[in-house]
Amino acid sequence: MSVTIVGAGVGGLTAALSLHAAGQSDVRVLEAARELRDVGVGINLPPHAVRELTELGLGDALDKFGVPTKELAYYDPAGKLIWAEPRGLEAGYKWPQYSIHRGTLQRLLADVVRQRLGENAIHVGQRVTGVTQDQGGAMSIAAIDLATEQPASFTADVVIAADGIRSPVRNGFYGAPIPLASNGWVMYRGVTKSGPFLSGRSMVIIGDETQRIVVYPIAEGLLNWLLVRPKDPAAGQSELGNWNASIPTDVTAAFVKDYRFDWLDVHQLVASASEAYEYPMADIDPLPRWVFGRCALLGDAAHAMYPFGSNGASQAILDARVLAYELANAASIDSGLQAYEEHRRPAVSEVQLANRRQAGDVMARVSALARSGAHGDAATELQDVERRYKQLAGFDVDALNNRKSWSISRAS
Repeated sequence: MSVTIVGAGVGGLTAALSLHAAGQSDVRVLEAARELRDVGVGINLPPHAVRELTELGLGDALDKFGVPTKELAYYDPAGKLIWAEPRGLEAGYKWPQYSIHRGTLQRLLADVVRQRLGENAIHVGQRVTGVTQDQGGAMSIAAIDLATEQPASFTADVVIAADGIRSPVRNGFYGAPIPLASNGWVMYRGVTKSGPFLSGRSMVIIGDETQRIVVYPIAEGLLNWLLVRPKDPAAGQSELGNWNASIPTDVTAAFVKDYRFDWLDVHQLVASASEAYEYPMADIDPLPRWVFGRCALLGDAAHAMYPFGSNGASQAILDARVLAYELANAASIDSGLQAYEEHRRPAVSEVQLANRRQAGDVMARVSALARSGAHGDAATELQDVERRYKQLAGFDVDALNNRKSWSISRAS
């Protein structure tokens, strides 16, 4: 079986490694970028994602380049602790939770893909424009070779569309671009060279329903931060789905001018970043279909979601592992792809909707309790929300620790 994966992001590269681990050797990845570079900022990988990457043989690399998260702590805007809980191994998982630079993770995945599948497994500068299937089931992939600006074409038995929130492959099957939804909030992100704070492996969420900032280390001497707040009505229109729009750091720092605590000076942290990015919050409504003939959607192409709960990339990693597992166990390609959709689409659709709720009413309830001085009730609310979300997203401690593996024995 030959497989072409469209998109060399975290989901697409994990799919390539998962298919190879399941016994597929004829796998290629087409990527629109002319080169894979360490771009972006930090990413958090909860234990359900780390389990899958560890079972693909990346555990030592994650431990070398990532930071194992010890705790998650919520603070009110005055810097008073509302609630904290252990994370990763400290919470009883069999696998750690890691924070890492997204570019570092993508590079690690790409390096291993080339080691296992060959130096030419990843084809950069190939902007895929559409996919078609003939009556015999063969898939044809149309692309533009950006080096020559000439049309290019590829064939495969199976196509995996991991080409992002604006997925041309997905939009082609749906007959029109899938509209991006927004809640009117904006995320500001950056990375700052800084010493450790609190435990040195803490992730903190500071703020209320009007704005909040998340801070955590992604390498020694490097802190990742992301701030979310409603868009300024006077500001110009920003492009939805664009992760790389720069913004002056002093603009972002002004939002947190009062967030100065003895355990972390958030204002100084944001002001000291070498660069900052503005990202209008965007997702898509849950899709009614992920599989079109022998083409399957994966990651943001299938379920772009608001970046709450550290689950955008994590759910793409789970997609990849389940897809390879179902294809390896199915009687046919078609039944394998259908099993993948039946396994993943309903569950991830619920995560998409939960992330919308996380962005709205949850923090309003918690913040109202905290402002009234009822920090204990606010802590109980957060604990209940986190517990339900873990169950929904697939990283309840007992369920994850005891779930069977999606790895495929080569002997089988």
